[in-house]
Amino acid sequence: MAKRDYYELLEVSRNATEAEIKKAYRRLAMKLHPDRNPGDKAAEEKFKEVKEAFEVLSDERKRAAYDQFGHAGVDPSAAAGAGFGGAAGFSDIFDSVFGDIFGATGARRGGARAYRGSDLQYDLELTLEEAVFGATVKIKTPTSKECPACKGSGAKAGSSPVTCDACGGNGHIRMSQGFFSVQQTCPKCRGAGRIIRDPCMACGGQGRVRDSKTHQVKVPPGVDNGDRIRLTGEGEPGENGGPPGDLYVSIHVKDHPIFRRDGSDLYCEVPITMVVAALGGELEVPTLDGRVMLKVPPETQTGKVFRLRGKGVKSVRGGGVGDLLCRVAVETPVNLTKRQKELLQEFGNTLQGGEHSPRSSSWLDGVKKFFEDMKF
Repeated sequence: MAKRDYYELLEVSRNATEAEIKKAYRRLAMKLHPDRNPGDKAAEEKFKEVKEAFEVLSDERKRAAYDQFGHAGVDPSAAAGAGFGGAAGFSDIFDSVFGDIFGATGARRGGARAYRGSDLQYDLELTLEEAVFGATVKIKTPTSKECPACKGSGAKAGSSPVTCDACGGNGHIRMSQGFFSVQQTCPKCRGAGRIIRDPCMACGGQGRVRDSKTHQVKVPPGVDNGDRIRLTGEGEPGENGGPPGDLYVSIHVKDHPIFRRDGSDLYCEVPITMVVAALGGELEVPTLDGRVMLKVPPETQTGKVFRLRGKGVKSVRGGGVGDLLCRVAVETPVNLTKRQKELLQEFGNTLQGGEHSPRSSSWLDGVKKFFEDMKF
């Protein structure tokens, strides 16, 4: 009987990714495995076919040969489809396909499963200048290292761990619930496959002691609040020979006394005197990379925003450099002398009509209309 197409068996497209193929196999294996379908020959045969398809399509070399030559391009003996007795048991499928759900790497040392170390997070506070231009910052994180007293064995000097009698040193035990059989970490040795009867006093039998580690973090230019930098392999060490976790450095930018950042743009408020606002003039305005002169035209009002192009931030995600937006605020003079007050009063007396204060005049007209509309 002709074999069915492997992609059709796994119910995936021919351009499916490795993750999609693995996900499809998980679903079908759980559904068709003989342990879940006792006495169902059709399900057993379908399971063999699905497993054969997965073994070919999950191997890059075999998949390329199958895509080019079909079933003829795949060695039948490598497909492991001769019979269920020669195929991997459900526990092997659980280890290789489902084990990563529980954080296991699939590797073993001395019978015990190896586990990947935990990821760590460090909150790094930067100034706005460091975030915009980049920086190299030293940070110190807690970690663990091999206990020097017991050399990592966890046992007191002169003694050694013994094989766990509950799991026989495998680090796991099989649990059966009806027709469904799985394996779980041995509760007695917690997956180590061995028991320490006389623990090391220095590390309490853990084999590791707390320590700290210094890292040099290269902060790229343009980072912002909430960005994270990943340092691969700088997290907690793995267990039983497993790989270490990663260190994630979370960026927090401190408030700046002058500038406020929004994406690639910077904002600041620039106070000006009423004389400059009325007559115009030039002001020296700070930027993150120096000072520039800002021309203020006559009759400038509070709230007017001036855009200085290219004086903002170049985001770490790419794109052009943002702008600096300066909002002017006309400042009322304080601590006036008697003579200054007299001069202002004289000046105020010369401002007749609404031509000198168009906003005030239009506002008063609006107020007048508002009260007129309220009359019944």
